[in-house]
Amino acid sequence: MDTIKKLSPFYAVSSQISVTDIGAIAAAGYQTVINNRPDGEAEDQPNGAEIKAAVERQGMVYIDLPVKSGNITDEDVAHFTQLMAEMKGPVLAFCRTGTRSTSLWALHEACRMTPEAVLSACADNGYEVQGLLPRLQANFNVDADPAAMASAERRFDVLIIGGGAAGIATAASLLCRNADLNLAIIEPKDKHYYQPGWTLVGGGAFERKNTERAMADVMPAGVKWIHAAASGFEPEQNRVILEDGERLGYRCLVVAPGIKLNWDAIEGLSDTLGQNGVTSNYYFDMASYTWELVQSLKSGTALFTQPPMPIKCAGAPQKAMYLSSDHWQKQGVLKDIDVQFNTAGAVLFGVDTFVPPLMKYIDKYGIDLRFNSNLVKVDGGAKTALFKVTDAEGNVEMVEKPFDMMHVCPPQIAPDFIRNSPLADAGGWVEVSPETLQHVRYSNIFGCGDVSSSPNAKTAAAVRKQAPVVAENVLATLDGKGARAIYDGYGSCPLTVERGKVILAEFGYGGKLLPTFPLDPTKPRKSMWWLKEKHMPNIYFDMMLKGREYLAKPEMLPHDPVSYETQQACDFNDSKK
Repeated sequence: MDTIKKLSPFYAVSSQISVTDIGAIAAAGYQTVINNRPDGEAEDQPNGAEIKAAVERQGMVYIDLPVKSGNITDEDVAHFTQLMAEMKGPVLAFCRTGTRSTSLWALHEACRMTPEAVLSACADNGYEVQGLLPRLQANFNVDADPAAMASAERRFDVLIIGGGAAGIATAASLLCRNADLNLAIIEPKDKHYYQPGWTLVGGGAFERKNTERAMADVMPAGVKWIHAAASGFEPEQNRVILEDGERLGYRCLVVAPGIKLNWDAIEGLSDTLGQNGVTSNYYFDMASYTWELVQSLKSGTALFTQPPMPIKCAGAPQKAMYLSSDHWQKQGVLKDIDVQFNTAGAVLFGVDTFVPPLMKYIDKYGIDLRFNSNLVKVDGGAKTALFKVTDAEGNVEMVEKPFDMMHVCPPQIAPDFIRNSPLADAGGWVEVSPETLQHVRYSNIFGCGDVSSSPNAKTAAAVRKQAPVVAENVLATLDGKGARAIYDGYGSCPLTVERGKVILAEFGYGGKLLPTFPLDPTKPRKSMWWLKEKHMPNIYFDMMLKGREYLAKPEMLPHDPVSYETQQACDFNDSKK
């Protein structure tokens, strides 16, 4: 494993490990594995019990010492110190990024190493934990004065939370306008994903490997990557709290951590996902399994589900269903498959204009359309799904359905550290103005992407239009001026109604149609499939994530010469790229 970092001959740390890593860890000579990560922090996190079983099968000792992100207590450190005195070594500790495991070691070692030596050992292995300096000084019997604390705090012109589409695109748009910005992105993951491609992977039209890139490869030049997770906010002090307790200062903050897939909201789903015929294109590791199931199913019942809004890419559950049905029809087996679409909503699609053409495909494939039908439980072993069905009068009935294959779209919520923060609205989303994307209570904070409260479709196409708006308004705020760039709610949903044809639905606030091309947007087109399959990945990676804003320039309120000049400068930079 290339993620293991040795802080001492006895102790090493790593980012999240998987069951498949355990053999290599044992072969490397480690005798004890410490898990510092609580279960359930992220949808792609392996279960601790599975890690424990794999560790013990290799004859190593497994220790569970979960530490809450952003809140390493003195009790945590005392417990760690006790364990270090008792356990067999060498020891490997892991968490989401390795930062918490590093911080525990640093605070433990502070009683016998100088603060400078501890920080140097951590930094040599890629972990900058300067925020621990006051506690390290205290443990080393050095007074932790306010001046030392202030000098330990890292500060930035712009701090961005999230290295997904919204965070990277906003950073690129900002640097396009001002390359001298002191800008940092907080992101714990090592991989960046082109999630719109997962629908095509699930339909057998795209390779999964083409949707994944190293995070380091998509970070814009000039950005400082804080390889850690944010855990809280102190907006009155203009600070973000990291998982190890370090505070980072900012002049402007952009909050763009994405959305949380709440798999556990459906009873039994997490236990059976990826087996027993249960799959989801919303998960990187599952899209290929979707295509395996589609190819192998010759008869039986195929259930497709959609939870209550909001979800990212509201058309994705239907896309999976249409591509699957198209394959079955071409293989001559669709007549033997009962395809059902169970949606918690009361309409097929949120923009009325696109309902009639979609209904033609519902009829073409003979899909059994069930509205107000919300998945609440899955029994993978029995291959049954339980739905909460509400009729027109509001009466509720629990209906159990058997299945041979089921594609699930999980319920979705804002990340926990957002929902529990002073930035959240009543629904848990970052509370912003729908037009300027500026926070309604903290004028130097902006939201971008799926985590924002703006009532637009949560799609990558929306981010393509939002990022330049946020960039303009952040720079205006840094200059002490008002936000003038306006977002019109643009979103796009390329509805893959069959392999080779797409209905390109483009719309803004209130369902207003905002087509890019002078064509009937309700007509399925081969050209739009070509755009989706061949060109949108390049538009994403080579334009949107690099600040090239072709067809994405923000609308500006009038009489703003400064913004006009920065826009012209960006145009000039684009022409050189």
